Amino acid sequence: MLRLSAQRLRGLPLPSLPLRGSPGRLRSACGRQGEENPPSSAETRWKDKAETVIIGGGCVGVSLAYHLAKAGMKDVVLLEKSELTAGSTWHAAGLTTYFHPGINLKKIHYASIKLYEKLEEETGQVVGFHQPGSIRIATTPVRVDEFKYQMTRTGWHATEQYIIGPEKIQEMFPLLNMNKILAGLYNPGDGHIDPYSLTMALAAGARKYGALLKYPAPVTSLKPRSDGTWDVETPQGSMRANRIVNAAGLWAREVGKMVGLEHPLIPVQHQYVVTSTIPEVKALKRELPVLRDLEGSYYLRQERDGLLFGPYESQEKMKVQDAWVTDGVPPGFGKELFESDLDRIMEHVEAAMEMVPVLKKADIINIVNGPITYSPDILPMVGPHQGVRNYWVAVGFGYGIIHAGGVGKYLSDWILHGEPPFDLIELDPNRYGKWTTTQYTEAKARESYGFNNIVGYPKEERFAGRPTQRVSGLYKTLESKCSMGFHAGWEQPHWFYKLGQDTQYRPSFRRTNWFEPVGSEYKQVMQKVGVIDLSPFGKFNIKGQDSVRLLDHLFANVIPKVGFTNISHMLTPKGRVYAELTVSHQTPGEFLLITGSGSELHDLRWIEEEAVNGGYNVEIKNITDELGVLGVAGPHARKVLQKLTTEDLSDEVFKFLQTKSLKVSNIPVTAIRISYTGELGWELYHRREDSAALYDIIMNAGQEEGIDNFGTYAMNVLRLEKAFRAWGSEMNCDTNPLEAGLEYFIKLNKPADFIGKQALKQIKAKGLKRRLVCLTLATDDVDPEGNESIWYDGKVVGNTTSGSYSYSIQKSLAFAYVPVELSKVGQQVEVELLGKNYLASIIQEPLVLTEPTRNRLCKKSGKDEI
Repeated sequence: MLRLSAQRLRGLPLPSLPLRGSPGRLRSACGRQGEENPPSSAETRWKDKAETVIIGGGCVGVSLAYHLAKAGMKDVVLLEKSELTAGSTWHAAGLTTYFHPGINLKKIHYASIKLYEKLEEETGQVVGFHQPGSIRIATTPVRVDEFKYQMTRTGWHATEQYIIGPEKIQEMFPLLNMNKILAGLYNPGDGHIDPYSLTMALAAGARKYGALLKYPAPVTSLKPRSDGTWDVETPQGSMRANRIVNAAGLWAREVGKMVGLEHPLIPVQHQYVVTSTIPEVKALKRELPVLRDLEGSYYLRQERDGLLFGPYESQEKMKVQDAWVTDGVPPGFGKELFESDLDRIMEHVEAAMEMVPVLKKADIINIVNGPITYSPDILPMVGPHQGVRNYWVAVGFGYGIIHAGGVGKYLSDWILHGEPPFDLIELDPNRYGKWTTTQYTEAKARESYGFNNIVGYPKEERFAGRPTQRVSGLYKTLESKCSMGFHAGWEQPHWFYKLGQDTQYRPSFRRTNWFEPVGSEYKQVMQKVGVIDLSPFGKFNIKGQDSVRLLDHLFANVIPKVGFTNISHMLTPKGRVYAELTVSHQTPGEFLLITGSGSELHDLRWIEEEAVNGGYNVEIKNITDELGVLGVAGPHARKVLQKLTTEDLSDEVFKFLQTKSLKVSNIPVTAIRISYTGELGWELYHRREDSAALYDIIMNAGQEEGIDNFGTYAMNVLRLEKAFRAWGSEMNCDTNPLEAGLEYFIKLNKPADFIGKQALKQIKAKGLKRRLVCLTLATDDVDPEGNESIWYDGKVVGNTTSGSYSYSIQKSLAFAYVPVELSKVGQQVEVELLGKNYLASIIQEPLVLTEPTRNRLCKKSGKDEI
């Protein structure tokens, strides 16, 4: 059995905290040695002004300083409260991997590793970078499916990744017990790096390019000025900064409070164990690849001639340092550790001994138990923050070592060029809001930590901390009838179940228990009339003297006339799609803007920033939580709603894309004739407290027409059949609107010089390299979700963006980007799904004509109406 050696780490606990280790001489598990006395930077200079002040000297903050300075920014200053690496960086296990289940973070991981490979040569500082590769172990069939799912999501990226069999695994890691192993997911080039040495190399590079790194220099106050600059106060003096970046790690919450923000972050304890020399390890001729036993929920790597392994215990057993949330990080904390707790991780220790039997005879020389910061969803928060000018964050890094290099470059590019270099919406700090309470943050952090190694299914839902305070007025009415999905704090119906149907959450890589119910909802909307809760939409009211001029500057489309709505896109300076919104001109100079739930504060921040920077005289109000929204769609939608209002809803009087204020059975609503289903429909905006009453009235009125509910899964099928694009899938900061097929909404000839106009003209003149196309394919029991690889002639040539089963043609349907030369209707390609390539054909879009188009064609042919 793994034994504790007498040589285990010892130290003096700090008063009132179960900490292990003195602030003085410490040796980490990897042999890094602390300083006898905390060092100060050799810099004696002080700047009164800075272009960018970075707060925090961990690997992330230092990486940003390095990248900004290297890119040529003058007056980059980093302020660290004690010494570089204090907090979480110094005791990290230092794992590096190309792998990430998300498609965007793969780019961050890739950029980090490529930087670390050349950093020693560039700076002259040893970084201790080992790249023996890594293997994720599958011991269950569903885990093998997950590997296949991840392979198709990696094929169109630069990362090398392979599924390997048991024989190859044993050859690469001969110390394994192979009894249960079915397959491995192998990433060449993965490994580990010494976090302390990495940070020091980045610091050397930052200084080389002109950045000032000052420590100890704790920030005591942050004062915003009317011109958008900041006064940064420290014991050494004050400094005027054009922008500040909170990269304070464990102290990020305290820094956030200085500017009036409550960042949803919480420190958790993470342990890893280091053994003494193991003869079988010492006898190896090459370093073992990093091992991740996913069912055992731990990582394991070679550490000199021994092994290091770190488990992620369940949410019930893991330890949250919640006192730090309420009371703050203890004064003087920097390079200390918590008391180890082997009992808490014992089931994982036993799993590791079963998988790697040589551990049974090994001695433990170190148990490192240190704090790391978690956000609710385990992902960091990176970028500018809505509501506070020129305040940026790079916080919440549970895996800071692998993220540091790539995030430093990503943020540097964004700061210097005014737009993100690629889509990374999942790290947007504005994905959280006032609904993100401390209780929610703790519940989700526990869940996220415990779920570190669970199977990552498509359409995954996680249930801790739900519901939040942000529920629609229909939540209590609908919660027992449907499977709810989580959208920016809201609960929204994904699909509804009937009596006798399986109501459980059953995630799968294949068609599962929602497949038939969603088909029924699809038919409901196509043949009768359905109602959907759309309350999670982001909703803004914009009015004022310069409102038309502001929106004309923001949007590539023309401004709709009073009483009308259109679809409009905000582009970046480089001509990429930053956002898609519906714009309704309600009264002269007053507009209602609608965006997706996940884009609410992302879009609002952009609008507010442009309004301030351009000096526009407007009032911008976020009314997302004030309004509920019901969508009513289907061929009988007009018949049902006409019973409830005196307003004429006929096609001649209430035209497609018109907006009117009216009453539905005495409940005031703003009605817009629009539906993401592409069928006849209206969106009804109303006071949130009226939602339940409005819903009941509509459902009662529609009994004769067979009215029923439908959810977002059915709506997704309907919009795909109509070839409606979705922001975040078909369009985002990686795509321009021309390749996305959005030409109809882009008015290059309008007089206003909207953001991105000149770049888009250049893109159009140069010609496109790829196009978005619509594909159909016959599969088995699996459907495209988006981000799968597209193959042609034995090579990966593109990727899907979204997909589903089409209940009208009984085949799978997907959007995909392919090279222009492969984008013609009738072209055949292959779509990779769960390790198998399926033949797919490009079709003329849309698969199903929208209701307004069908209606127009019927009138042209002399018929009344469909």
